[in-house]
Amino acid sequence: MILIIARREFGGFALTPFGPVLLAFCQLLLAYLFLSYVDSFLVRQAELAALPNSPGATQWVVTQWLAIASIVMLAALPLITMKSFSDEWRGGTMSLLLSAPASSLQIVLGKFIGILAVIGLIVATAALMPISLHLGTTADFGLIAAAMLGLFLLLMAFAAIGLYMSSLTRQPSTAAFSTFGILLLLWLLEWTVTDDITGSRAVFAYVSLFRHFQPFIQGQIVVADVMYFVLVCALFLGLTVRRLEAQRRFD
Repeated sequence: MILIIARREFGGFALTPFGPVLLAFCQLLLAYLFLSYVDSFLVRQAELAALPNSPGATQWVVTQWLAIASIVMLAALPLITMKSFSDEWRGGTMSLLLSAPASSLQIVLGKFIGILAVIGLIVATAALMPISLHLGTTADFGLIAAAMLGLFLLLMAFAAIGLYMSSLTRQPSTAAFSTFGILLLLWLLEWTVTDDITGSRAVFAYVSLFRHFQPFIQGQIVVADVMYFVLVCALFLGLTVRRLEAQRRFD
């Protein structure tokens, strides 16, 4: 049942004009940013080579590119998740879904896996860009793998938050704006964090999604950061399940 719901969710996005257009726009924007940083590296290559522990092409390009790409996806993910439950509420199909032989957990996991398939497609196509660096230099595939894993985990957390916000409203636009607002707040928390992480700043540092994303784009896979993203997903998926359970009791 989970896979049936997942295929339905993925098909509902991929088989409509909106889905492919959004994915194409995201990839074009990511490609433009990537080529901009490649050009920046070529212009400053001699200057960078003179620095002690000078960054290689992969480190220079990928680190900066994904730092900006994460903000691009912050704006795109709410558009991907906004219809997941909102359309079900608005179209009157939510009652049918809740009456199907599937638990609330299965419904939420099915929806989430369908969105993860979309995210996987985005990350896989985006990964071709840094891999292409190997055509002109020796690419650091370890850094690329860590960075792409970090991007997938970050987008996975975005999706879990978006799924929950979509379950709260019948209007996809409201779900999109509310998801964007929460993600933007979590991004702005990074600005409040300095090297002196004490008191409330320590809380902000831990809550910030992007602070946990940074080690990945530097080529580091930290178990604590992986677990953080898993916990964020578990929290918001759990809240979504609770929302559906409350609706079952109401019905």
